[in-house]
Amino acid sequence: MDLRKLKTLIDLVSESNISELEITEAEGKVRIVKAGASAPMQYVQTLAAPQPAPAPAPGQAAEASAPAPAAVAAPAGHTVKSPMVGTFYRASSPGAPSFVEVGSQVKEGDTICIIEAMKILNEIEADKSGTITQILGENGQAVEYGQPLFIIE
Repeated sequence: MDLRKLKTLIDLVSESNISELEITEAEGKVRIVKAGASAPMQYVQTLAAPQPAPAPAPGQAAEASAPAPAAVAAPAGHTVKSPMVGTFYRASSPGAPSFVEVGSQVKEGDTICIIEAMKILNEIEADKSGTITQILGENGQAVEYGQPLFIIE
């Protein structure tokens, strides 16, 4: 980035109400922060408060307001969980076939997926022999540590 363009960007930030500007171009990346800017931005996640159930109308049956069972049955079989945080991939490259499909026979130690973390591709191996009955991870999606990825029976 040439010096004139950089000077123009600095003037723009100093004369405006913005406190921070970041530009990425082929030549590089520039970040301009106005002096005396407020505290850094923080990410805050708010969850919606649970809404109380409406009171039943005077003529409604009592069983209509009974809560539904909240227990969800765990899938049968052995669960292969993510050993790390990263991006889940079912194949070694975008055009390649998936390592496993539902119904695939796997042996302990077979590669079943890849998790990319910090630009490193980590092969995830089956920790039990059997048949893949469910694939719980979505290709290209972020996964968390301990998140179920596959069910093997």
